[in-house]
Amino acid sequence: MTQRMPTARRTIVRLALAGAALPLSGGVFGSARAGILPPVVVWKEPSCGCCDGWVRHMRDAGFSVSVRETESMAAVKRVRGVPDALASCHTAVVGFYVIEGHVPASDIQRLLAERTEAKGLAVPGMPQSAPGMDQPGEPYTVVLFGTSAGDRTYAQH
Repeated sequence: MTQRMPTARRTIVRLALAGAALPLSGGVFGSARAGILPPVVVWKEPSCGCCDGWVRHMRDAGFSVSVRETESMAAVKRVRGVPDALASCHTAVVGFYVIEGHVPASDIQRLLAERTEAKGLAVPGMPQSAPGMDQPGEPYTVVLFGTSAGDRTYAQH
């Protein structure tokens, strides 16, 4: 008789396996340097409209985006190594990087071109002027996280 994994553990295992296959999509960094953007996979809750706005922003910037809806965002963030202090509503993977929240496409393109050694970029919370939120006037910071020197400001908008 086989033993079944608890649902949360199965979700984490599935997410880890899905993410492990992403870098195999071929020449992620070489493609970014050649002007071809790597695919983006976004995990979001089904009812999140601002996440849909960010997906449109990324597509408008030339990224190919696939969306995976889940009710287990905490598990997605845990598997991807997103610090609680940097959490937002959606989590994405672009190449070898984790993108947390409403990070502008231009900052992601810069990260891919520079090939910075880091876990990824995050816009903590849900700043109203960030892409997908689209209410001008609230300054926000993009954080580079998971570097050997710690987290640091990557951009300010």
